[in-house]
Amino acid sequence: MKAYIFPGQGAQFSGMGLPLYEGSLLAKSLFEQANDILGFNITKIMFDGSVEDLRETKVTQPAIFLHSVILAKSLGERFQPAMVAGHSLGEFSALVANGTLPFEDGLKLVSQRAQAMQKACDSTEGTMAAVLGLENEIVEQTCESID
Repeated sequence: MKAYIFPGQGAQFSGMGLPLYEGSLLAKSLFEQANDILGFNITKIMFDGSVEDLRETKVTQPAIFLHSVILAKSLGERFQPAMVAGHSLGEFSALVANGTLPFEDGLKLVSQRAQAMQKACDSTEGTMAAVLGLENEIVEQTCESID
């Protein structure tokens, strides 16, 4: 049995998707379709953009979605999941990769989600972090000590 889990925001990296674009006509076609749907050249940012360019939520989310979905679709018949799942944004990738949601609809949804989240980021200063391996008490004390 094969199960695939798709990542959420934070899995981005400069150059993501370039080997797929260069090695698959299907991938190239989907990337070009994404540029048209989004109304900007996301492939240029994904392939050549800086870490800072890729950190913007309005770019990050569609980029991760595209990389995940196009990788799955490029596998062709080898992509035969018994189940799929995703972390946050990855839920959309999972739905499109397994054929439950059409590519164009999934990308439009992800883009709208990313724009709404970007708007929230722009209006309120903040950031996110992962806490690994700390005792709950230390985390709670640290959070309580911050305004």
